[in-house]
Amino acid sequence: MKAFRHKVSDELGDKLNKQLEKDLDADRAHMSEEELFSFAPFDPGQAERGGYSNYSYWQATFRAFFKNKAAVFFLCLMVCTLLFTFIQPYLPGQRDPLTVHYSEWGLPLNNIPPKNDLGFLLGTNSIGQDLWARIWAGTRTSLFIGFSVALVEAVVGILVGVLWGYVRKLDFFFTELYNILDNIPQTLLLLLISYIMKPGVSTIIFALSLTGWLGMARFIRNQIIIIRDRDYNLASRCLGAPTQRIITKNLLPYLVSVITMRMALAIPGAIGSEVFVTYIGIGLPLDTPSLGNLIQTGRLVMQAPVLRYQLIFPVAILAVITISFYIIGNAFADAADPKNHIN
Repeated sequence: MKAFRHKVSDELGDKLNKQLEKDLDADRAHMSEEELFSFAPFDPGQAERGGYSNYSYWQATFRAFFKNKAAVFFLCLMVCTLLFTFIQPYLPGQRDPLTVHYSEWGLPLNNIPPKNDLGFLLGTNSIGQDLWARIWAGTRTSLFIGFSVALVEAVVGILVGVLWGYVRKLDFFFTELYNILDNIPQTLLLLLISYIMKPGVSTIIFALSLTGWLGMARFIRNQIIIIRDRDYNLASRCLGAPTQRIITKNLLPYLVSVITMRMALAIPGAIGSEVFVTYIGIGLPLDTPSLGNLIQTGRLVMQAPVLRYQLIFPVAILAVITISFYIIGNAFADAADPKNHIN
């Protein structure tokens, strides 16, 4: 049976080959010698068709991010909160956050509950200031501090971390610098700066940025050490690529996901630090609304049940900002990882 099958397959193969040769001979008979031996024209578009891919890193990143429904929800919530925070002063009927309001008899309208007929949406504080206006003014101040500190941390931390991890001659210097600064308690440093400099937003930003970049720098340095001697980096160095090009083209794109996650966590971290230093009495002055000042003021009256709204509302805004940035940062970091990009 096997021999019979082989014989049949060989006969079919011979017949097909003969038929193909006849067809080719017929085609050649109708073609001139110039047509048979003429060069085919070169088409660059056709040459690139074999290696074409519609893959885009950022398109794949955003596509993967928007598949996460929880992250999209918190992104919309965060965007709405940020937009309303900055357009709130320009809406009609808004009050000044620093103005103390008085009644017709000259008495301060202090500790007015949220549900009232005087037009105070969230009530007033202990000296008669509109809590609605103060909460959004404090949110603007805290967000400005958070974004400023996160920007400084990103710029300084990434620059130092890349040089620390890639340039071996600088490893000893940055290691000793890190050990010195990291051993200084941040609370003690904040205390010293607050006593030396005038309390204010710029002082808080300077104090938090002075050592805030250390964590980012060490994290980036560890990641750079892992990937700096991989084959594609060694090949780039052998081909004479400058250090700047290797860092910007080979190293940093690989770290987009982890840098994004650290940046997203740095913003609520800086806001939390501002709340903490104001809570212990070394932060912003009382005439500068911030979430830290509002929480500190609410803590003083939280023993009275009817006045706890002065603590609940700023804590709720702080929780929304912190949770939103955390979830958005982690989701975007996962989406930015090329391992999760599937075409």
